[in-house]
Amino acid sequence: MAALRIAFEAPDSPGNSSASGKKPIDFAHLAVQTMGDKALEIEVLQLFARQARQVLKEIVEGEGIVRAQAAHRLKGAALAVGAVDVASVAGAIEHNPAEASFCDRLADAVLEAELFILKLCR
Repeated sequence: MAALRIAFEAPDSPGNSSASGKKPIDFAHLAVQTMGDKALEIEVLQLFARQARQVLKEIVEGEGIVRAQAAHRLKGAALAVGAVDVASVAGAIEHNPAEASFCDRLADAVLEAELFILKLCR
């Protein structure tokens, strides 16, 4: 149980926030989604990290409608856990799947969220 307490008291440091200065996960939103259950928050974040990596691969390797559908799934998953940067870029890909530069931005956002989640779950 001590690991959960430590996990959600991550210090504010450059490695814990995005380039914009905000954390990759909106904990207030996540707490609402999980009704404040910290163990469930950890489980949901870990599931999201795995799913995000898998769907990112589909987006990078896919084209057209396949890419748009994968981006839609990732956007929904990201919104559910409060990963707003991931959701924003995934939404851009959903609406413009041919724009290759969005894939790099999405990869950066997913990596940032994954690293943040891993740090929380130590």
